[in-house]
This record gives sequence, structure tokens and C-alpha cells, in this order.
Amino acid sequence: MTTLVSIDLLKAQLNLVGTDDDVLLAHKLGAAEAWLAGYIGKPLSTFDPLPADLVEAVLQLAAYHYEQREAASFGVSTLPVPFGVTDLARPHREWSFTDAF
Repeated sequence: MTTLVSIDLLKAQLNLVGTDDDVLLAHKLGAAEAWLAGYIGKPLSTFDPLPADLVEAVLQLAAYHYEQREAASFGVSTLPVPFGVTDLARPHREWSFTDAF
């Protein structure tokens, strides 16, 4: 799987060494990039290079989903999206308004 954000950068975010989890990390990056593209309403590939705030949003989201691999936790509060991800992505979001009347 090819991603815009590198596995090495995600490993640095997570303080990981080695290659044992590379397949899983690539999957988490792909899922994070897909979520973020859906949130902003356009493919991330339209940015060349990918802005630092979007890279950070991908890293935070991928790291969160790597660390929190279950949909539910017991005794711990979880969020569907890590705090700050939408704030980082919001300036790049495509907005459209229609006349509902």
C-alpha cells in the first residue's frame, strides 16, 4: 500500500523501531488518509507537497488508531477522532452551501 505519509515518519511519531508492524502501520496510514480526504472533501493527492498540518493530522489519526485498536474500551474514555485532528484539517475543508428553500 502506497501512502502519502511515510511509515518511517509514523514510526517516529510512535517511537517505534523495527519492521514487525510495517504492514499494520501502512494500513493505519491508508485509513487515516482516506478519512481525512473524506473530511476535507477532496483527495489528499491534490496537495503537492502535502501541507504540514495535514501530515500532522494523518500522523495523529494513524497513531491513535494504532494505539487504540478496538472499537470499545472498558474503564477508559475514547474518542472517534483524536483531539485536534479536525482543527488541523478544517482550513483545507471544501465547503458547499445549497439553498434549501
